[in-house]
Amino acid sequence: MKQKLLVLGLCSILFLTAGCGQVAKLKNGQEVVAKLDGKTITTEDLYDELKKQGGSSVLINMIDSFIANKEIETDETAKQYAESQLEQTKQYYESAGQDFETAMKSAGYKNESEYKDVLILEYKKNKVVENYLKDQLTDDEIQSYYDTDIFGDLTVRHILISPEVTDDMTDEEKSKAEEKAKKEAEDIIKKLDKGEDFAELAKKYSDDEGTKENGGLLSDFSKDSVVSEFWDASYKLKKNEYSKEPVKSDYGYHVILKVDSKSKPKLDEVKDEIKTTLVENKLSNDTTLSAKTWADIRKKYKLDIQDSELKSGYDSYVDAQTTVTQ
Repeated sequence: MKQKLLVLGLCSILFLTAGCGQVAKLKNGQEVVAKLDGKTITTEDLYDELKKQGGSSVLINMIDSFIANKEIETDETAKQYAESQLEQTKQYYESAGQDFETAMKSAGYKNESEYKDVLILEYKKNKVVENYLKDQLTDDEIQSYYDTDIFGDLTVRHILISPEVTDDMTDEEKSKAEEKAKKEAEDIIKKLDKGEDFAELAKKYSDDEGTKENGGLLSDFSKDSVVSEFWDASYKLKKNEYSKEPVKSDYGYHVILKVDSKSKPKLDEVKDEIKTTLVENKLSNDTTLSAKTWADIRKKYKLDIQDSELKSGYDSYVDAQTTVTQ
């Protein structure tokens, strides 16, 4: 987090060389940016030095910023993203016992507003990549995900029996606690087999404080809102059927009664959600994809770097960013 703040600050400082006010000039027309002990430093000197010190990355940042501002508006979502990131950064510095204001100003920001502008730009750049990759998705990819990963919400009642384990227990003691919890869940299933009421058993035995008083009722939950073991077991059950064996998860042992299941939503209703998920998965599975995407986007804008040194630096930069190191 600290490194991110400082890097963003460096970029903003480098941009300060653009859009300056009155600048002195030499007789040959070169603009002077500084004088020191009789020596003048011109914009050409500064330009040459910047090329040596990461000039290509600064140029890329300028190019990508132009594209991001052209394609993405500064809407409320962008502003909310900046606010959220700002608060997270503040909390990070507070937890580390450091002063955020000092760090922010040492990174080159005058105030929080200036820092939020950079965060908004970061949001826009992410959206450019996301939108581009969404446009590249095929109908087959979207349909395949819909067929295999989209389900209607489920409603169940469940009873959770959590093993009573502590960190100071031996492995043998933990194993015995697991066996005891499983046995309790099995005994509850036997009670159900004898016709006892599921809701009443949940109120009496369940360790899930969030649902036990309501008879273990868990309404309209989606696949991604519960652990996979719980979803898989719930989905396979028929309506009004309960699990014949305890369902093991990280929380303990579950006994599940399926109450209801909703129909699968239509593809058009979840298409945008599917696209977002597919893009997130692609970016997560390929750490070079964002850089590759930006390279493609710049080509779409017909990027033509005139300076041969910067062009060489750009090519090397892109090659490094889009190559997976073994």
